[in-house]
Amino acid sequence: FVCLFFNSDGVLLLLPRIFSFLDVVTLCRCAQVSRAWNVLALDGSNWQRIDLFDFQRDIEGRVVENISKRCGGFLRKLSLRGCLGVGDNALRTFAQNCRNIEVLNLNGCTKTTDATCTSLSKFCSKLRHLDLASCTSITNMSLKALSEGCPLLEQLNISWCDQVTKDGIQALVRGCGGLKALFLKGCTQLEDEALKYIGAHCPELVTLNLQTCLQITDEGLITICRGCHKLQSLCASGCSNITDAILNALGQNCPRLRILEVARCSQLTDVGFTTLARNCHELEKMDLEECVQITDSTLIQLSIHCPRLQVLSLSHCELITDDGIRHLGNGACAHDQLEVIELDNCPLITDASLEHLKSCHSLERIELYDCQQITRAGIKRLRTHLPNIKVHAYFAPVTPPPSVGGSRQRFCRCCIIL
Repeated sequence: FVCLFFNSDGVLLLLPRIFSFLDVVTLCRCAQVSRAWNVLALDGSNWQRIDLFDFQRDIEGRVVENISKRCGGFLRKLSLRGCLGVGDNALRTFAQNCRNIEVLNLNGCTKTTDATCTSLSKFCSKLRHLDLASCTSITNMSLKALSEGCPLLEQLNISWCDQVTKDGIQALVRGCGGLKALFLKGCTQLEDEALKYIGAHCPELVTLNLQTCLQITDEGLITICRGCHKLQSLCASGCSNITDAILNALGQNCPRLRILEVARCSQLTDVGFTTLARNCHELEKMDLEECVQITDSTLIQLSIHCPRLQVLSLSHCELITDDGIRHLGNGACAHDQLEVIELDNCPLITDASLEHLKSCHSLERIELYDCQQITRAGIKRLRTHLPNIKVHAYFAPVTPPPSVGGSRQRFCRCCIIL
């Protein structure tokens, strides 16, 4: 049996402990039960982690101000992702009241400007994770402010903040040398010089996203590889200037690499991926979409040297054949690791590849759009061995026979999920 204890007002003594596990909505509902519950539910100690994404359309600045006054120093984690109505004034009040904040998500808060980062720098020295993605008014001034006032910063997302340049990155890394994750997706003004600053000052860096940073070349990324030996995740998709020199540098300097995304990097070849596979045995996810020069040789090397591979995208790698998939299906990762393989727009792939993948018992999803030599019968045979697999395939619409009277029935069997 359970023994319950109440105080003199009839309030269950375990309630404060119970309330500490409840989300925002449930706490607000509990606050309406009675005066005693209202006091307990709205106690700041229960509001250490708040996510307002589900209410983003309704959240205005005054709501954030009221929350900050109620929570005060108790608040450690706040997500305002997508709250378009929140601006600098409310966030200044928040920063003044919640000086122990460690994780703050302002992704998509488009009213946010450099003034917010100035407030965070002044009042929130314990900040560790900050997401400013799509806050397009952010400039180098914000990074300079964070560098001066938030020395504990470990993770920063400034994706699509396209006013940021190498000067902002230089200021940031000089004061935040403990950065472990840096997301710079869509920061189109960044050049190799910015990466040189990161490589020189951020030895703890684990994750770096440079997607569509179109000016980046081998020179800058090689500096990253040489200075950031703990790197585990690199996204350089869309950085079309990079060559095999990057893959060689990763293989020689970053043995812990687990995730590599280099979609649309058409200068990469089998030679570079051979060096990478032979040195980075912990690879788990690779996005090689539109690496149009790679052949079965890359798959042979991955099958031999990368036993942890879980996700592999080969979309639009038009030189891949059934033989490469055969090696992958017989490789170290096949039986209990490989979960996703994307082969859409690989015209040389046939039903034979599906036969080679039957032994991949962990395979959850396969993409086969525009693989014109794949048949429904081949997919059906694969599903007899892997009944839970999701197969995304495309078959041309069936042309209906001519009908009497000029009218014709319309058929569409595109994008069938089998």
